[in-house]
Amino acid sequence: MTRLLIAASGTGGHLFPALAVADALDGHWQVRWLGVPDRLETELVPARFKLITVNAGGLQGRGLTKLVQLIRLLAASITVRRLIRTHQIDAVFTTGGYIAAPAILGARWCGVPAVLHESNAIPGRVTRLLGRFSAAVAVGLPVAAGRIPGCRPVLTGTPVRSAFLIKQPLPDWVPAGPGPLLVVMGGSQGALGLNRMVRAVLPELLERGCRVVHLTGGNDPDVGELQHPRLVERRFSDDIPGLLQHADLAISRAGAGSLSELAVCSTPSILVPFPQAADQHQDANAACAAELGGAVIVHQHPPGHPALGNSIHRLLGARLGDADARPELLEQMHAGMDDLAERDADAQLARLLADLVR
Repeated sequence: MTRLLIAASGTGGHLFPALAVADALDGHWQVRWLGVPDRLETELVPARFKLITVNAGGLQGRGLTKLVQLIRLLAASITVRRLIRTHQIDAVFTTGGYIAAPAILGARWCGVPAVLHESNAIPGRVTRLLGRFSAAVAVGLPVAAGRIPGCRPVLTGTPVRSAFLIKQPLPDWVPAGPGPLLVVMGGSQGALGLNRMVRAVLPELLERGCRVVHLTGGNDPDVGELQHPRLVERRFSDDIPGLLQHADLAISRAGAGSLSELAVCSTPSILVPFPQAADQHQDANAACAAELGGAVIVHQHPPGHPALGNSIHRLLGARLGDADARPELLEQMHAGMDDLAERDADAQLARLLADLVR
């Protein structure tokens, strides 16, 4: 039995790829999970894997604040070292974020190989600082490989849930009709700005026959204000694989997880990067899809600005009956997203781990 410690915490962008890798491992692996108290992993992980939590945080701030954080990091690293020795861990896998630092340092301390996966085009601070101490670094997007000093990353792509890789039916709650299907994913971070942009252009699109599914996220006070038989608003949905596989066009933020899901579904997309994302990494993620022709980038703007509406009409115009539209645009974007996709990222990472412990 090979014992693996997975360190993934906080958001779905860190947790879902790690869960996909765990699912791709064969029966010779035993998995324990390292997380942080009161985060999403406490809901998703315990039903499947033994969850061990430590207090870990970032290294922001100055003076006394930073000193306290360094002491906390050292304490967490000592805890991880003890955990690795107690449970005779053979390898560590982490998807970055704050929990990655004590995981990598603890593994290094014990002489155990650690694999670090970076999903964004611009690597996070922990990846840039500690990638060199990992036995292997994997990246989700090619441009990230040259941005991690002291190591030679391998391109694997970012794993997605298996449901995205299997043909799914269109959910029966989606509005019926012959018009094009537009899927909007507000996301959990910065959803309000995107949602307000979208709502400003929906009335005309709906009247012209467009069908719209708008996943708003959980904190939008305007949900329900716009009513139309061809519009469905939901805060969240478990049917995203089926929605993206059948969508004519998607509008989304450009987080690495969402981008990977759009890519494996070959969904033509308008990407609206979250303007407050660290190091503008969502802008860099979106550029990777746009350079392949799979996406159009529209920067966040006030409702009423024409940029988003113009892009939607240019891409869906043929489906909406515009005489001067270019129907080939969506086909080209479909092919571009397909080029971006890495559909076996979970298997590649599982093989990488297996090779390290042989």
